[in-house]
Amino acid sequence: MANYSTDLVDQYARGLLAIVAAEGALERVEDELYRFAQAIEANNDLREALSDQQIPIERRLAVVDELLNRKADPQTVAAVAHVIQSGRGRMLVEIIQAFTRAAASQRDRAVAEVRTAVELSDDQRERLRKALGEATGREVELKVIVDENVVGGVLATVGDTVIDGTVSRQLARMRARLAGA
Repeated sequence: MANYSTDLVDQYARGLLAIVAAEGALERVEDELYRFAQAIEANNDLREALSDQQIPIERRLAVVDELLNRKADPQTVAAVAHVIQSGRGRMLVEIIQAFTRAAASQRDRAVAEVRTAVELSDDQRERLRKALGEATGREVELKVIVDENVVGGVLATVGDTVIDGTVSRQLARMRARLAGA
């Protein structure tokens, strides 16, 4: 992640949040934007296509339309298009992350990014949400990402707190204990 001006990122995030909340589409748009940011982070070509100032704005907006139109809320498409039209495509992921934090904060919650090897059931999500809430002392909103790099278990990040319950981490702990024995 690049290190852009926090004030500028937050300003865009707060502006988008006010518009989306006024339209009554906050929960859906927040989820769609979060997933879109994950797609951008996972795909260098997409990141470059959306942020390269040498690519005409019409082509960058066509990429957004191709990826989101008819699949996402019109407010989601409008939010992404606004950021790109404003010349802030390179900041899109950071703006979305700030938007997600601001939306959760508005609901007096913390955002927990959870990486797992497989999709979680509703029951597993609820138990994890409660456990992370107890660990952090706040209501937690889960953003689950299925990540093939996670062999098993869960890697959760809530703000600056990282809870690594992955199989890889557990094996590393065992190796360290055996090496120290």
